[in-house]
Amino acid sequence: MSDAAQTGATLVQRTIGRIERSIESGEWAVGDRIPAEGRLVEAFGVGRNTVREAVRALCHTGLLEARRGDGTYVRAASDLNAALQRRLRRAELKHVLQVRLALEREAAPAAALHRGEDDLARILSALLARRRADESGDPAAYVDRDLEFHRAVVAASGNPLMTELYESITASVRHSIESLRPNWTPELPGASAHDDLAEAIARRDPEAATKAAWAHTETVEAAMERMAERNGVGEE
Repeated sequence: MSDAAQTGATLVQRTIGRIERSIESGEWAVGDRIPAEGRLVEAFGVGRNTVREAVRALCHTGLLEARRGDGTYVRAASDLNAALQRRLRRAELKHVLQVRLALEREAAPAAALHRGEDDLARILSALLARRRADESGDPAAYVDRDLEFHRAVVAASGNPLMTELYESITASVRHSIESLRPNWTPELPGASAHDDLAEAIARRDPEAATKAAWAHTETVEAAMERMAERNGVGEE
């Protein structure tokens, strides 16, 4: 490779790194449209071809998404997020649920041990909003608030990798909640699990938090069985 080619490749890699840092820092959030090409050229001090190659490479990995006539948008928050998004698009609902519930069960006792006052406030606020959405009969609002509750619990675990993993599967978690919601009824086992979990975290009681998380697992599994029965799906 010539010196010029090496220099060009280095510039592209540096530009990729700067874009990745802008995304990972939250400066450009998932769903945001990144600055236009001209602004990136000016901000990074590189040529248009360098910016184009960097953006093209990140679109290929799934971190960015180019929309014809509209610009380029942030599709994932990290390389891990992008890789998981690609894999999750091929995953079955039951497998997504297994991963989701495993993370939530691990997060529950950790949240009870490590949560701060801000964490607890977020959890309790999400729990109240979830209850109000349920009472209002608004399914979309319920899904949003239920997801926010679980995200708050996982974030309170104090484990940044667990939080990133959970955030990476958020879209799939949302889909799982939407799919199971019509099959949920108050008489299902573990119907009070969310309230019990929030109370256990407030008391800093990891054993009670674990018990509540497993109760929630029973609720989800019961809803899954009911959905399978309604859809006429037999046991494997």
